[in-house]
Amino acid sequence: MTTIAIEKPSQTGVADDAQLNASFARQPILNRDGMLCGYEIKVRAPELPMGTESDAGAAPAVDSAADASPGRAPDPAQLVARAVIRGLMQGNLRGALTGHPAYVDVSREMLFDDSILHLPTDRFMFELSPSIVVDDALIARIVQLHGRRYRFVLDEVTQPDETFAKLLPYAEVVKIDFPRASKALLPKLTSVLKSAGKLLIALGLDAQADFEEAHGLGFDRFQGYFFARAQTSTTRRVSAPRHALLNLLQLLSGDPTVAQLEAELKLNPVLVMHLMKLANSSGLAVGHKVTTLREAINATGTNRIARWTQLLLYADGRKVALEDDPLLQLAATRARFMELAIERLPEAGRDEADAAFLTGVFSFVDAVFGGSLESTLNVLTLSRPIQAGILHRQGVLGLLLTAVEALERGAWDELDALCARLQPLTVEEIALLAWAAGAWAGVADRSAEGLERIED
Repeated sequence: MTTIAIEKPSQTGVADDAQLNASFARQPILNRDGMLCGYEIKVRAPELPMGTESDAGAAPAVDSAADASPGRAPDPAQLVARAVIRGLMQGNLRGALTGHPAYVDVSREMLFDDSILHLPTDRFMFELSPSIVVDDALIARIVQLHGRRYRFVLDEVTQPDETFAKLLPYAEVVKIDFPRASKALLPKLTSVLKSAGKLLIALGLDAQADFEEAHGLGFDRFQGYFFARAQTSTTRRVSAPRHALLNLLQLLSGDPTVAQLEAELKLNPVLVMHLMKLANSSGLAVGHKVTTLREAINATGTNRIARWTQLLLYADGRKVALEDDPLLQLAATRARFMELAIERLPEAGRDEADAAFLTGVFSFVDAVFGGSLESTLNVLTLSRPIQAGILHRQGVLGLLLTAVEALERGAWDELDALCARLQPLTVEEIALLAWAAGAWAGVADRSAEGLERIED
């Protein structure tokens, strides 16, 4: 999320001292191998000040500079579009994308505003809503932007219609709303679009069965949180034995000595290898190469080892970069968000921040172990407030977990209601903290704040 302030509001037709705030959330897009390959940016457009009206039916001029001519106030909807575009250019948003392209829904006003040309063509895909008004002016603008190498996506397709037919020639990607599309139509629709050279994304996949069906139909990309659900039909490859990680976590929960940690780690060569890499990473450099396990424990510290072990539970056993692992990214982002958010609340201390981190990191641990979430949490011997927050959404931990899940879905109205119970947190601040958390998760391997790059 980023907050955009429109400069000199008295010259724009907006009330004095008004600010237009755009908030953003991200939702992962995976490739056929289950690795991250992009994010959809969920946008909460700025709200217009009371009494400000927009001529929504008018087609804006292609040359947005005319809006700023002396004596002419820009259309308020154009100000909103410009605020969103400026927000997309902020560094904190780009950092949380961890090198992956962003798929962003663009309004008609955004397309016609020349400030959109500041968005890098290799980082942004422009999604066209089924409700967008298609006329000769829009087609001409799309052709112009396409000539500048911008790429377009047909969003939320359920079946071919007039808008779909008009825009299809200019789209590189087609996003099909998988739960809402006709199951009888899907095989033919996907076959025709694949034959036409379109890249297909299945949207709204929150169940493993839906993912497997879309995969079998030949979809290229998959969007949804199916990968964070408990799975019974497939086994996720792991980077270290789960029982070894659980034993280490249980030991760490009891304030162990260095000797106890050393003895437990020596039973698991994979964990020793990871810890040695972590201790010798640039972020933990001690002036010389760490060569013994005891040195690695002392250099890393028990708190960092604990967090590293918690996140390592989610790491894929394949040789993949941290920023490409969707489950680990989601766990790290949730955990860091929970920690940052609770620190904004009254009377929150270090213990509360640690509990919040644990709540986030273990909020979908059943995706790793299968079985019931409750039984897995009991094995981890987590405190009652953490278990109540995860299982029943009770207490402030439960509220924050519900908030970050709503943000992941882009459920802005739900977030509004939750913020009334999480004061002084606002929707804008929650979105901002989530972007900071995403950026932290994406560079943890380089900063040694979380864990090193996962490799066999």
